[in-house]
Amino acid sequence: MSAFEIWLLAVSLAIDCFTVSVTSGIILHRIRWGTFLKMGFFFGLFQALMPFIGWLGASRFSNLIEAYDHWIAFGLLAFLGIRMIREHFRNEEESSFDPTRLKVILTLAVATSIDALAVGISFAFTGYRSLDSLAFPLTAIGIASFVISIIGSLIGVFCGKRFNLRMELFGGLVLIGIGVKILIEHLFTNI
Repeated sequence: MSAFEIWLLAVSLAIDCFTVSVTSGIILHRIRWGTFLKMGFFFGLFQALMPFIGWLGASRFSNLIEAYDHWIAFGLLAFLGIRMIREHFRNEEESSFDPTRLKVILTLAVATSIDALAVGISFAFTGYRSLDSLAFPLTAIGIASFVISIIGSLIGVFCGKRFNLRMELFGGLVLIGIGVKILIEHLFTNI
């Protein structure tokens, strides 16, 4: 793959991170650099780590990973989405969905990066034979997800302030929608 194609792949893998970050920024209503940097870091880390894991396991476990990755991503995103929707219908004082919590950030990072396992598997079959050859693609994927997540969070804060709405319902529907998209893509491309 050319450098341009790698960056294009990196940006496309970061789209789900962007969407989740926008939603989190809307919910937070204000800039929290520590949270945004933490989200960006973990989104970037997991987006880069999953292709590496996929690449490592391609020869032995690819059939197992590919058979269930979409169900895992769907389950995690649906769980978080339903939880956010529930929070929407509670009083603000009772609301407990907190995108600043590490547990929530890690769950979102894993859920949005599971698709990247398949990218790692494809790396194993398209000429990436050593860790050295993977260094640039994995770094590009991590950097793109980090930067795009922070941009998404800032856009979310701007939108949250502008519209002054509690957006847990919207955010929950977005997460469920991403999960359904992942599920449909995998189910219908594997027929």
